[in-house]
Amino acid sequence: MLIIKERLDEKTISTSYLYRGKIINVRQDMVKDFRDKIAFREVVEHPGAVAVLALNKNNEVILVRQHRQPAGEVLLEIPAGKIEPNEDPLSCARREFIEETGLEAASWEELCCFYPSPGFCDEKIYLFRAEDLTNAVSATSDPEENISIVNIPLSLTVEMISDGRIKDGKTIIALQFALIN
Repeated sequence: MLIIKERLDEKTISTSYLYRGKIINVRQDMVKDFRDKIAFREVVEHPGAVAVLALNKNNEVILVRQHRQPAGEVLLEIPAGKIEPNEDPLSCARREFIEETGLEAASWEELCCFYPSPGFCDEKIYLFRAEDLTNAVSATSDPEENISIVNIPLSLTVEMISDGRIKDGKTIIALQFALIN
């Protein structure tokens, strides 16, 4: 195992908030690095999220289609959602999966957690695998969300990533897990 012990840490000297919103906050930190150099860092604060890699008995991945305003297009994604205050990631994953798909899973496994854009955002996504799927209830997505469910054969997803039909980062990471296991 390669271990690098180069000192690169920074210490926050001050923080000022530029925006406080419903989902995110934006702040500017003044930092001092290990050489005592002062710099400014803009940070988007996000409460964290979960994402669910779910495969049905036919080895199809459960995806949702929805318009994403920042991307300016409809994307294919694994079910996902924001962690609410005092909610643990697994409870959030179960809730979001039911809300977006109307499905429940008997088996849950945390695969990893990752920072999708650590250059400017503190969001951490917890990725779960859900198996042994059953119909639970009707999907009860957020009233502001317009989503549809799509089942895609796992074998087709490599082609869909390559040709740009799947562009979402968390979905690509999840599909890599599915393809190597």
